[in-house]
Amino acid sequence: MQSVEASALSGVRVLDLSRILAGPSATQLLGDLGADVVKVEKPDEGDDTRKWGPPYINDQEGRATTESAYYLSANRNKRSIALDIATEAGRDTLHQLLGNADVLVENYKVGGLARYGLDYAQLKNRYPRLVYCSITGFGQTGPYAKRAGYDFLIQGMGGIMSLTGEPQGAPMKVGVGIADVMTGMYAAVGILAALRHRDATGLGQHIDISLLDSQIAWLVNAGTNYLATQEPPARLGNGHPNIVPYQVFDAADGPMILAVGNDAQFRRFCEVAGVAGLADDERYASNAARVAHRAELCQRVQEALAQRPRKTWLEQLEAVGVPCGPVNDLRDVFNDPHVQARGAHLRMPCAWAQGGELNLLANPLKLSATPVSYRRPPPRLDEHAQQILADWSGASQQGRRHTP
Repeated sequence: MQSVEASALSGVRVLDLSRILAGPSATQLLGDLGADVVKVEKPDEGDDTRKWGPPYINDQEGRATTESAYYLSANRNKRSIALDIATEAGRDTLHQLLGNADVLVENYKVGGLARYGLDYAQLKNRYPRLVYCSITGFGQTGPYAKRAGYDFLIQGMGGIMSLTGEPQGAPMKVGVGIADVMTGMYAAVGILAALRHRDATGLGQHIDISLLDSQIAWLVNAGTNYLATQEPPARLGNGHPNIVPYQVFDAADGPMILAVGNDAQFRRFCEVAGVAGLADDERYASNAARVAHRAELCQRVQEALAQRPRKTWLEQLEAVGVPCGPVNDLRDVFNDPHVQARGAHLRMPCAWAQGGELNLLANPLKLSATPVSYRRPPPRLDEHAQQILADWSGASQQGRRHTP
């Protein structure tokens, strides 16, 4: 494991009052980059996702713990302390931590921290260098600001479900909490920008980021297509709205992806497939023409691909530079030699877990001078209270309520 001293954010202290996925994803990313992240949790309960199982992680004796795999996905490189901020003693301890914090991340409902004197308006003068990031479903302003936001609802409201699924099928959400994860990504970028500004000016700021805003921003070309035409895009299943053929097809023994990105690639595909005449047909000679004649072309492509097994297609098309690939399940993914060579599977030492390690997803960032570091496994609830209080504030234990 790399030393924190070599990390880009070493010395940055992050107070994490968030839970579930969006906020914890952002703070885990900051932690991977070297920040010291303190996870503040509700006594006895902790982050909701600790209980979001099965599966739960087994302990050294093979018994299921109270730590879910879901929780592990977004909480490494953090230390946990349980504080009841509804009490004066809990708030006093939190303020002692705030005195040494660079960043605070929270995902309470709008106004939820104001009653405890912990919203940005009440903290900015006391802690002028603090970067304060608020993550909510709908933002701090607007008619929906008071609503609670959940990934599934946001995927529906933000349009991605209208684009996902088969043309004649039901709207479909993405298989992971992508609205939460992308909000966490945007939050981390905003925090880094605010830290850069703080280092230049000495002043922190408030970051207002919402799931709905983020979801709409990552509609990307589909959203821009609508703005350009005022026509809502239809669901295309695995098809691409602007490129053809660019979807899943069935080879003789199973599904594969053909991702033709330009006319030259289409011509090479046609030559390999033995249908060279398609590349000269005016209906298919250009990408615009292929998009206009999507259905009939895709039928021709499907007929050709059905004649050979997937392995043969992948070898022959890759040899001439035509983008293609398999449709992998997760067993295939983690058994892939390239995935293994890139280190996407992280085995992280953990004293309480069965076998002394946890199986996690690695951070994809490859930084040559300041690599990510894996210093701490996801914490048990209140596991690091004594360390945190000593490291951050030297606070006494008075007023703290310990979890069992």
